[in-house]
Amino acid sequence: MPLINEIHESLPYIDIEPTPSERAAAESLITSSLEPNSLSTPHPSLPALLPSNLSPALTAEHARISSSTPPPPLKAIDLARYETLSPADSTLPAQTLLSQAYTSQTYLNTRLTNLSLLDQFGKNAWLIGNAQLEDILKGLEREVAAKKDEIDLVVIGRKNAQEAAEAEIRGLEEGWKKGIGRVLETEVAAEGIRREILDRRRAGAS
Repeated sequence: MPLINEIHESLPYIDIEPTPSERAAAESLITSSLEPNSLSTPHPSLPALLPSNLSPALTAEHARISSSTPPPPLKAIDLARYETLSPADSTLPAQTLLSQAYTSQTYLNTRLTNLSLLDQFGKNAWLIGNAQLEDILKGLEREVAAKKDEIDLVVIGRKNAQEAAEAEIRGLEEGWKKGIGRVLETEVAAEGIRREILDRRRAGAS
């Protein structure tokens, strides 16, 4: 359901295109009727914003990013964990350094195995996934084409209806203008008769 119920009367296939001066006059009227804060204040019909449900960690991260100028680069992957330190370059015990090196080596071996399996068996899964995505894309393209055809039919029907009613609308418009002219002529004649009556009354009274 729309927030604002409005009816726009438009006959683009019948109405004459406004001149630049007429368009400028209409735009100036629209601008003058707008509130000064209409571009910065949300419309009263819009619902209120939902309260923020960010976790404290996300709130702190947002505050950190907004306060940094420019924001610091994101370091999601710490490459230092994959570096092997020699006993001479570290103050840690040799046993700790050996344990860290063993952990890194185990992780890298497992990662290499996974990459090898992906290179060997992942191609077919990747192709199947691409084929499925292509089928979905083709289906969406068919829906878009069908909707475009429906829109074209609506536009053609609208144009035909307006062109069929153009003569009647022109006749009604001319009749309305003539009727307004006759009303004005009648009012002018009535005013003239009223003044003539008043003048005769004044002449008879004198």
